[in-house]
Amino acid sequence: QVQLVESGGGLVQAGESMRLSCVVTGTILRVNDMGWYRQVPGNQRELVAGITNNGYTHYPESMKGRFTISRDNAKNMVFLQMNSPKPEDTGVYYCNADVIATTPQRLYWGQGTQVTVSS
Repeated sequence: QVQLVESGGGLVQAGESMRLSCVVTGTILRVNDMGWYRQVPGNQRELVAGITNNGYTHYPESMKGRFTISRDNAKNMVFLQMNSPKPEDTGVYYCNADVIATTPQRLYWGQGTQVTVSS
């Protein structure tokens, strides 16, 4: 059974960096695109950053320069570096991945990790 498990959330002061991690576990044949989304209070879930299997990254315009996504294919992990976070970045951060496994399901989500940025 494929699972995505995030870690690294918590409380951070505005301006201090924070790194989130997400690992894909289970019987995996291949992990394709991976990404980070977030849901801030009162808003819908939104894309923060995405990364392809060969390392190409993309960010919505509003996220450029503020977040850095990376991955370790050997460990089936994806990371999100939060650069100088602001209080408005407070929310629940989710990783997702397009996973080829032994079941028909392809898209998987983590359970989310809470990030709180204090001013």
